[in-house]
Amino acid sequence: MNRPLQTRKLLTIVCEAALEKRLEKELPGFGAHGYTISDARGSGAHGRRDAAWPASANIRVEVLCDEAVAEAVVRHLEAQYFSSYQLVVFLSDVQVLRAEKF
Repeated sequence: MNRPLQTRKLLTIVCEAALEKRLEKELPGFGAHGYTISDARGSGAHGRRDAAWPASANIRVEVLCDEAVAEAVVRHLEAQYFSSYQLVVFLSDVQVLRAEKF
């Protein structure tokens, strides 16, 4: 069966692990049908984040969703967390099968 690919947004959030529980509760309220959370390590403008202890742990949250959901989440993150937490947020257009899931 050949299903057509459809465009959705991939919202990626790299942030302090302290936000994980909050984001798990908040994302469904914006219409996100699901998300993937993984540990993240790296280095950038705020130094190295190696996750050697919980206070320096980062996570990467990925959400496949439509544009309206992505925009609502980004506005919320900016209003609630940008001033107090280290976050990197970016959007990408992606092609998906079974777009109804997202």
